[in-house]
Amino acid sequence: MLLDSGESEEGGVLMTRIDSDFYSMGLRCSAWLYLPDGVARPPVVVMAHGFAGQKDFGLEPYAEHFADRGMAVLLFDYRNFGGSQGEPRNLVNPWRHLADWKAAISHTRYLPEVDGSRLALWGTSFSGGHVVVTAAQVPGIRAVVAQVPFVDGVATTMQFSIPYQIEGLYHGIKDLFRLAAGKSPHTVPAVAEPGTFACMNTPDAMEGYYTLVPADSPMKNEVPARICLMVSAYRPVWFARRVGCPVLLMYAKNDSLIPPEAVERMGARIPRAEVVGLPVGHFDVYTGDLFREVVERQAGFLAMHLS
Repeated sequence: MLLDSGESEEGGVLMTRIDSDFYSMGLRCSAWLYLPDGVARPPVVVMAHGFAGQKDFGLEPYAEHFADRGMAVLLFDYRNFGGSQGEPRNLVNPWRHLADWKAAISHTRYLPEVDGSRLALWGTSFSGGHVVVTAAQVPGIRAVVAQVPFVDGVATTMQFSIPYQIEGLYHGIKDLFRLAAGKSPHTVPAVAEPGTFACMNTPDAMEGYYTLVPADSPMKNEVPARICLMVSAYRPVWFARRVGCPVLLMYAKNDSLIPPEAVERMGARIPRAEVVGLPVGHFDVYTGDLFREVVERQAGFLAMHLS
């Protein structure tokens, strides 16, 4: 179904956006395919959002910019998020997400509108770790962009206080007991102000998150608490040495959620990494002049390696 067609924000080529849903583990994942008009079988970038996000949370301008540069984009929602099927809603599970990435890549490679042999991955925050893991596991990825990437669950967890970690364990265990009893999930906020327990409660988290959420979004600020038991076990840095394609890592030097030194360590392990540190916070890259600077550098990197 045709969703959108018109001139890009930058005033360049025309583009078309169509539905391009696919299935992962038997559930439909909602996806949009951006196609630059006048480009026969363009290379393609597969994209998804990070922790407790969905495809309409600030990612459309990136997709439009890449299409303006002559690349197709598949932008998708994980299972249990946004327009995708799955219960309980807003279930954050990195291993489920990785399965969805693999399904999205398989789907994209066989789309007749694009050249699936020229395929890159783009991820941000939590999905910035997913794209590194996926590139290490899936052959034939041409390039990866990881923006303010989650790289090491242990390093991220240690940024928070011991009382916070204990409270997270309590909520996670409570959710598992409800799961075992066949009851609805015990949830916690995805974001909150400092002093209130949430998966992200640093000073810039709530305001930064809500700058990305459309005003009419029905998504609730809650996730099943079992993610509190999983996050420290998820360590994309372990896969870094196995990534064979070029990788652009763009991290925030003032990140309150992801330790900058952890990103630098991962960058040192990736054989073909370009590591760029920005003197900003975690959520600053999505808007304003910095967004335009960041997305143009990413587009140039992708175009070079997909040409």
